[in-house]
Formats: sequence, structure tokens, C-alpha cells
Amino acid sequence: MRRMIVGIAGLSVLAAAGCSTAESETTSGTESTDSATAAATADATVSDNAVVLYSGRDEELVGPLVEQFTAETGIEVEVRYGSTGEIAALLTEEGDATPADVFLSQDAGALGALTSQGMSATLPDAITSTVPAGFTSTDDTWVGVTGRARVIAYDSDVLDADAVPTSVDELTDPMWDGKIAFPPGNASFQSFITALRVLEGEEAADAWVEGIAANNPQFTEKNSAALELVNTGAAELALINHYYWYRAAAEVGEENMRAQLAFLPGDAGGIVNVTGAALLQTAADDADAVALIEYLVSEAGQQYFVDATYEYPLVEGVDAPEGLPALDELVNPNLDLSDLESLDATQELLAAYGLI
Repeated sequence: MRRMIVGIAGLSVLAAAGCSTAESETTSGTESTDSATAAATADATVSDNAVVLYSGRDEELVGPLVEQFTAETGIEVEVRYGSTGEIAALLTEEGDATPADVFLSQDAGALGALTSQGMSATLPDAITSTVPAGFTSTDDTWVGVTGRARVIAYDSDVLDADAVPTSVDELTDPMWDGKIAFPPGNASFQSFITALRVLEGEEAADAWVEGIAANNPQFTEKNSAALELVNTGAAELALINHYYWYRAAAEVGEENMRAQLAFLPGDAGGIVNVTGAALLQTAADDADAVALIEYLVSEAGQQYFVDATYEYPLVEGVDAPEGLPALDELVNPNLDLSDLESLDATQELLAAYGLI
């Protein structure tokens, strides 16, 4: 068990390394990673009996789950929060010296990138076998925790359901000029672009990014902000993850949602990505760290995500939130989530057309 957890100071500036953001963060920061390291090291504190979790999902979501895990197991957890991109950059910088035991990521791409650097340990079959193939890595270096579908939110006061695009390929049509919102720095959006590259090829992805940029999209920092633009009539369409709509509807009532959802089964723009967890190579023999990941895919952990976030559970026996289409109806059989690791190339493509 590692004994030191690095302090929070300096984490946000690591986005300057060029990584994508998590659901509640944006790519930002201008300081160098050297100064980030210095600031973080200066704030170091000692924790003698805790699993160290680096979380690319925010504290409001993960904090209660960590407390639930500790209450049920007695295992203490020290958590470092940041965007998925920031955390991935930090892990790369720290390398084998990282105090992290477990990485909780917003998307499969960052997990694959960690694996490609040789930093992920092989997870026990007892963990990976609980999640169906297609939602976990092919080499057992990470496991899917929840599923999230990419969708189009549309302004139902302006558009009938049959007028909503059924493929993201339609969004480059000039008829949508200035009417589309999305967060280009968000990890899930960037994973969608990576999926577009994988499924349709580099030339097609380049043409789509060029076309969407020419349509003057409205950029937001978060998926929730893009949804709000549609819900208030400021945009007609938004590219988001499904659960943002369900969370908003739970707060205000479905009858009060001007924005409605269109799922895109089989389309690159409707991919089902996962949040997931990896065990760091330096914690390969840490039973408590393994227990934390095992809890994430346990019935209790899965039910927490269903109730708190309206995401798809990935473990048999736990029902999806009411009203969601069946997960197997949305999955693209031609996409291996392990192929989403080439985030750098996606970010270069987006930057080339001024989207980030």
C-alpha cells in the first residue's frame, strides 16, 4: 500500500498537456507541468491506511459512493479529483512513482491510453468476467463500470421527432448552421470523434469535423450547458450523453423538459461508451485496491450509479433506469472500445479546425 497522497494544488493546470476533459471540467491552464508538479508536491500529505483513488469523475458523484464502500468494507480511500484528461496527464507525468492505486475514468479512451503506456495491471477474472465482452478491455487491463449512450437532444418546440437527424453525418448540412451545441473539450465528445475515426476512417472524420466547424456550432464547457441551451430555445440540437437529460428531468419533471432525446442506434454519433476503472501496475498486489474496483461492479456499486446518475449498469441482475432503451439495441458491434485510445490524434484533428 502506498503511503502518500499528492495534494490537490496544481491539478487543474495539467490540462495544458493537451488532454480532454471530464463531464464537469474543461480543458484549461497555461502553466507548465513542471510548475504543476512543484505545486502538487509542496502540498503533499501523509495517509497511512488508505487506497489512493485518482478520479476523473467529480466529487459530488464519487464522494458518496466512496463513503458507502468504506462503510461496508472498512477500507479507507483517499481521492484525488480532476477531469479525466487532467488525471491521465498526471498519471503519465508521475509514471511508476505515482501514489495512485486505482484510476476511475470518464471514458474508455483514457483507460486505453494508460494501458498503452504499460501502467495498468491485469485485473482478476472475478472482476472482468462480471461485465459483458464489449464493455471491458480485451486484455483485462480495465473494466467497464457504467454505460452511457451518445444522443441528440432537440428542441421539441421547434422540431418534430421525425425532423431530427438520425445520423451525425446529417449535422454538417448548412440547414443546421448556428443551431448545434456541444462541449468540444469534453472527454465523451472526443471519444465520439475517435469512434468516428475508427468506424468511418480518417478522411471521413476529417470531413465531418471540417463540416461541423463550418456550421458555426455553439461551444459549451459541459454537456449540461449544451442541454440547457436546447431547453431554453437557444439551440435546436445538442450532442450529449443520455443521462444529462434524465438527471435534469428528475429535477424538474419530464413534462417541463422542452428538450427531448433522440437515440442513434448503430451510428458513430450514438456510441455506447463506458466509464471504467484500472488498477495501477504499482498496486497490482494491493488487495484493498482490488476490492475497490470489485465494489464498483458489485450489485451495490452498480445500483448506486443507476440511482445517482441514470447511467446503464453493466452487471447482470441490476436493472437500467426506467425509460431507457435496451443497451443491446444501441451498441455498435463494429466498435471495440479498446480502440478509442488514440485521443492525441483526435485532439489534433479538433485543433486543426479550431474546435479546441
